[in-house]
Amino acid sequence: MSKAIELTTDNFDTTIGTGVALVDFWAEWCGPCRMMTPILDELVDDYQDKATIAKVNVDTAGDIAQKFGVASIPTLIIFKDGQESTRFVGVTAKKQLVSALDGASA
Repeated sequence: MSKAIELTTDNFDTTIGTGVALVDFWAEWCGPCRMMTPILDELVDDYQDKATIAKVNVDTAGDIAQKFGVASIPTLIIFKDGQESTRFVGVTAKKQLVSALDGASA
């Protein structure tokens, strides 16, 4: 189980609406998605007071994935005050995510 916040239709907009948020669009059956979990867990610890790290299960919240045009998983989107800032598709190195999170926070 990941340390990241699980987002649903009910809490998505309020969770990403203010500040910086990294949202991982994933599914349980996706091997590359599972590879991202330890990286995201480290980011939860590293960005406790600076950014929200969250996940959207595309199998249970497909409407959110569709809204953002997520066609491949994992897709990681960084939001700043509810607006998309940066998007990564596929397994992404922690260093790239840190750089994008820091850039969005500046």
